[in-house]
Amino acid sequence: MDAMALKFSSSKFLNPAFPTTSTHSSALRRLKFSSWSLPVSAAAVREADPALGSLSLGHITRPDFPILHQEVNGSKLVYLDNAATSQKPNSVLKALQSYYESYNSNVHRGIHYLSAKATDAYELARKKVAGFVNASAPSEIVFTRNATEAINLVAYTWGLSNLSPGDEIVLTVAEHHSAIVPWQIVAQKTGAVLKFVGLDGDEVPDVQELRDTISAKTKLVVVHHISNTLASSLPIGDIVDWAHKVGARVLVDACQSVPHMIVDVQSLDADFLVASSHKMCGPTGIGFLYGKSDILSAMPPFLGGGEMISDVFLDHSTYQEPPSRFEAGTPAIGEAIGLGAAIDYLSEIGMRKIHEYETELATYLYESLSSVPNIRIYGPKPSKNVNRAPLCSFNVENIHPTDIATFLDQQHGVAIRSGHHCTQPLHRHLGVSASARASLHFYNTKEDIDNFIQALNDTVNFFNSFK
Repeated sequence: MDAMALKFSSSKFLNPAFPTTSTHSSALRRLKFSSWSLPVSAAAVREADPALGSLSLGHITRPDFPILHQEVNGSKLVYLDNAATSQKPNSVLKALQSYYESYNSNVHRGIHYLSAKATDAYELARKKVAGFVNASAPSEIVFTRNATEAINLVAYTWGLSNLSPGDEIVLTVAEHHSAIVPWQIVAQKTGAVLKFVGLDGDEVPDVQELRDTISAKTKLVVVHHISNTLASSLPIGDIVDWAHKVGARVLVDACQSVPHMIVDVQSLDADFLVASSHKMCGPTGIGFLYGKSDILSAMPPFLGGGEMISDVFLDHSTYQEPPSRFEAGTPAIGEAIGLGAAIDYLSEIGMRKIHEYETELATYLYESLSSVPNIRIYGPKPSKNVNRAPLCSFNVENIHPTDIATFLDQQHGVAIRSGHHCTQPLHRHLGVSASARASLHFYNTKEDIDNFIQALNDTVNFFNSFK
């Protein structure tokens, strides 16, 4: 197909930083999608990375991820959408299959062999999560459907019970929607007030402004550990210290940190912390809430039903101690077991090794992207004092990010994300409606980045040829 011969129609992209011009979404939708090919041998990717002179962590681990060894639209798949979801290693796939094939049963309810084995595996997964984030006890880990549900659990239990008119909740403009919307709802119900902190000159949430915003009226601080758009990090230990001095609680969104670095909840001293399995090489449909034991014990249930009760009478019920109090009904058993397998896999590699390798990749990605003409990368520049997370959100002048992502996929087999990344307030603060985002994990390589940059340059040249 001669893509250059396609006739393009206009779409609107309001971006004050880049003049609005005609873009090409409708034509891209006409590009024909090819069939997905069958996976090739995983051993084929064990070649040395010329840039490193030896096998990188990415080359070593890639054979464990069967989904990566395929062609998409006639090109080798380059998966750079890891901030949205990570891929799953064989050990996780086998753990899921083993549960459903060998001991599928409900947990905590039966005395037969299958139920006992399933219960043991489910609770072992909780212990693995607790150990992974260094919780003081497994009972401080509550399994939820995802991090979004974990935040809602805190909002509807602790929030509705502890917030009053005039109480303040401090957040940043860079928070994920899941960390904003539940507190908007709670504020409407309780009369609490949301206070938002902006960005500093380096496009990082202004830590000094955050410190100054925390006051005697502050009852809760809700912050991300790593931004899914800016690739920046926040000094959680300091923020917790400032909040605790005025008697406020702190909830940390660790979805972008737990999969990529050592996260120690006791060291951070946060009151609540949430993360998602699917971003840390585990299955979808499960996440977790960490909460300090004394706080969880004082919180009412989130959902009512089976499993979370102690006794049920016709006129009232009594409830189990945490974490059972917050896990009503049949849980995501297989998914929890799969998450446990993912933690085993990550722990075997070592989170320190993963973080060091991804820090190197992050700098390489930023520097490589910076060479693309007319590009705008959001967030801080890497330096001796600033380590970016392994992702870059960006825009290219006069080209809609969705057009970029679509062309990269259909013409080059490169998977990135486009849109607002569930951070619309942040994008408005930056003066744009959307951005493209490339995000890495430890199974990515510098070769992936090189292929992406080559494909992006081709994409930019393609669209610029129609000016």
